[in-house]
Amino acid sequence: MFRFEIHGDNITVTDAIRNYIEEKLSKLERYFTNVPEANAHVKIKTYQDGKSKVEVTIPLKDVTLRAEERHNDLYAAVNLIVEKLERQIRKHKTKVNRKFREKGVKNDIFPVLPGTEPEEEKGDEIEIIRSKQFALKPMDAEEAVLQMNMLGHDFFIFNDRETNETNIVYKRKDGKYGLIETSVER
Repeated sequence: MFRFEIHGDNITVTDAIRNYIEEKLSKLERYFTNVPEANAHVKIKTYQDGKSKVEVTIPLKDVTLRAEERHNDLYAAVNLIVEKLERQIRKHKTKVNRKFREKGVKNDIFPVLPGTEPEEEKGDEIEIIRSKQFALKPMDAEEAVLQMNMLGHDFFIFNDRETNETNIVYKRKDGKYGLIETSVER
């Protein structure tokens, strides 16, 4: 069962908004064999031009569902998010289930719903056409951003000098920078 963490930026999350989001996102639970205990992180932001942005991230044990949408109507944005997440699930359920069966996991993550056959996406196979290897150098995030900019890339992977963890810096759409810090899941 999903637990909802709904946060608003420049907007008060009313009971009506909260109930609408919870009702719509709860419909995704039907895609799971056993509905997992998971936190659905929802961020709502409104802008001066009247548009709203809704971001939903649902980290599960083996899969992370994520979508975002901008729209003039907050409720329409929520509907579009649910459609995007359903498309992600439908598109990848056969591949994900097959991968877990190959790993020896007995239960499929996504069930085949009654009256539906698994969809096999044609021409949608993952093909890695290039592979690179490089040594990760210990540095801090600022140095990694400088390296990224010198290379003209949108992201850069490095080992954090202090924690020795593998991290990623990236250039955001707004021109600022983001940092993804990794940790080993236990």
